[in-house]
Amino acid sequence: MQDNLTWWRGGVIYQIYPRSFMDANGDGIGDLPGITGKLDYVASLGVDGIWLSPFFTSPMADFGYDVSDYRDVDPMFGTLDDFKALLARAHELGLKVMIDQVISHTSEAHPWFQESRADRTNARADWYVWADPKPDGTPPNNWLSIFGGSAWTFDSRRQQYYLHNFLASQPDLNFHHPEVRQAQLDNMRFWLELGVDGFRLDTVNFYFHDAKLRDNPPVPAGEAKTLGAPDSNPYTWQRHVHDLSRPENLDFLRELRALMDAFPGTTTVGEIGDDNPLERMAEYTAGGNKLHMAYTFDLLNAPHSPAYIREVLERFQRLAGDAWPCWALSNHDVVRSATRWGAGEDPVAYPKVTLAMLLSLRGSVCLYQGEELGLPEAEVPFERLQDPYGKVLWPEFKGRDGCRTPLPWEHMASGGFTAEGVEPWLPVEASHLPLAVSRQQDDRTSVLAATRRLLAFRRAHPALFDGDLELVDVGEALLGFIREKDDERLLCVFNLDGEARQTTLPQTGIPLDGHGFTTTLEGTMLQLPPYQAAFIQLDR
Repeated sequence: MQDNLTWWRGGVIYQIYPRSFMDANGDGIGDLPGITGKLDYVASLGVDGIWLSPFFTSPMADFGYDVSDYRDVDPMFGTLDDFKALLARAHELGLKVMIDQVISHTSEAHPWFQESRADRTNARADWYVWADPKPDGTPPNNWLSIFGGSAWTFDSRRQQYYLHNFLASQPDLNFHHPEVRQAQLDNMRFWLELGVDGFRLDTVNFYFHDAKLRDNPPVPAGEAKTLGAPDSNPYTWQRHVHDLSRPENLDFLRELRALMDAFPGTTTVGEIGDDNPLERMAEYTAGGNKLHMAYTFDLLNAPHSPAYIREVLERFQRLAGDAWPCWALSNHDVVRSATRWGAGEDPVAYPKVTLAMLLSLRGSVCLYQGEELGLPEAEVPFERLQDPYGKVLWPEFKGRDGCRTPLPWEHMASGGFTAEGVEPWLPVEASHLPLAVSRQQDDRTSVLAATRRLLAFRRAHPALFDGDLELVDVGEALLGFIREKDDERLLCVFNLDGEARQTTLPQTGIPLDGHGFTTTLEGTMLQLPPYQAAFIQLDR
């Protein structure tokens, strides 16, 4: 569809969470050889590439998002040679490979931090964000950690506080220091020279902090909390104007883009959690000199009515300019969409129609492992919880383990994820077993079959891949828009609930097939049964 240099623009990227994808060595934890062995399955879906969540050397306090060596593979997942084998096999299958980059903070076990905390005069003394206590010994300001409590931890060696937006074992790097910026660019260059095709950038708007350490203001009473954190978390009670999304970040993104441009065909997608997420997405991806694409939590939260989705798209259209989004309905940080949006809906039909909607949006797409199977959120008992986020905020927030349980390959106790009799790092969800790959593989009515059809349908229609999008009024209960490119003009209409709907279209056209949905069009009157989508070829 696209040339090899712009494969990402409209591309579909399959996210793999390595711990839970496939265990090749029988220790209950997924690994790189396990991923390599299943790449044929991933390629059979019809996606353009994969994104690997962190596999770098780490104490695993936050499951790899606390890096202690940016240039090596944690032994839990294999070796650097295993990664090279994975990369080679993916490229043989025509899959691009993107890897996570967690550069805003390190593990406290990273040699940089071990040196920095030793005293105030060493070569890396200013590589992290250190600040003196207030006269009464309390933290420098009111900034909060997403994972609970103050974002500051006191260190007895330096008699100072250090900043951490997440766990206390994840100290924040000081991006105001040019050597820090260059060191992280050099780490990314290492992977680009190995042949990776791009990066997913964790918390891409968290790199810089307000150098004056000013307090964040509270969210005014009655105003919405828009960050991608649960309302039960006090972190959402502040407007995060001083601890993230600082203007200096744009200059660093330009430096990063210059590095990427030295490796043609590579790309970046940034994760943005912000009080004004779509505005930030537009700012970070506009102009062709910063990020290639970015995603926000606007479709990764609870609201999901046609009216809400339409409002998100309208707002992005208004702000976007030449910005390029990457849309997702699920990932490793949020409740799976089959539960978050689909609770109470048909468990097979609903995931199909939401995938049809997702794969029809203007932008690139991320699919999270298991989304192609229609997996619901798993129930993980408190005694089996691994996620530190969930342990702190239980029971109002159960953490992220429910979306991270092992992928079911076979209908058996282990799910085919690991050897029978081996206890996996998180329990295999019993309700996932009937949805295993082996059960859906040859079932033409399955969510897996629908995913493959929809991805093939997307590839066959350039307008869906990277055409323009124009919203169309088809009533409050339906979502509709026109995708257009060159001589192709497609009207896409989605019925996302369990009631039959009808609507009068602005013009008639020819219903397309090949997508697996039922369409009844008489003149301009469209009938849509529950959980159905229509794709209609319009005259130019």
